[in-house]
Amino acid sequence: MERKINTREKECEEKHSNSEGSEQDKEYKTSLITLNVGGYLYITQKQTLTKYPDSFLEGIINGKIMCPFDADGHYFIDRDGLLFRHILNFLRNGELLLPEGFRENQLLAQEADFFQLKVLSDAVKSRWEKEQLASRETTFLEITDSHDRSQGLRIFCNAPDFIAKIKSRIVLVSKSRLDGFPEEFSVSSNIIQFKYFIKSENGTRLVLKEDNTFVCTLETLKFEAIMTALKCGFRLLTSLDCSKGSIVHSDALHFIK
Repeated sequence: MERKINTREKECEEKHSNSEGSEQDKEYKTSLITLNVGGYLYITQKQTLTKYPDSFLEGIINGKIMCPFDADGHYFIDRDGLLFRHILNFLRNGELLLPEGFRENQLLAQEADFFQLKVLSDAVKSRWEKEQLASRETTFLEITDSHDRSQGLRIFCNAPDFIAKIKSRIVLVSKSRLDGFPEEFSVSSNIIQFKYFIKSENGTRLVLKEDNTFVCTLETLKFEAIMTALKCGFRLLTSLDCSKGSIVHSDALHFIK
């Protein structure tokens, strides 16, 4: 008799446990929301979408805003599906985190406005303004002789990445110690100083091209810098010192996009 009672108690406990488990599973499943944004499916939690009260997504989830469904019963939002990943990441992280080289600030700001996320919209616009300001600031690279600063070249450009490209190339080639290139040099943020800079003499060689073809003399280095800039979409605004009668004989070059 006692065994039967114990068996029944055990069965009741198992049923109760299974019942609690199924309720928890059901509750967990209902907390997951699938959104179809411009043909891209995103699955996230209800609490993520309702993080900001009075936002478009919070309005949809809590029934304040009517939203159509797709054929599979998912909420359908006719917006940029690729950019929505950044909207969702902002809701998850509480801050704006974008991949390096992101250039769609204006589009993302529009998406943030549509989803009524003012905090995100302000963050995107602030980032955009900083990038615009940075792009207008002139960056320079100076290649010079540590003993004779008159021997060298200054390159000015409103795009820091272009300056960095030329700088890294010169440093890379210098470290390889190719024939004719000075081995002893120091590098700071904007200056490459050679202990003994190669003068414009026959037989001296510099290397800049990406295919490792030789570039001869400082004048040719200037010419190569001009050609690289033009290929990258920059224009030569002016030679900062045209007194010598030729661009490749000037001491400085100024590029702008």
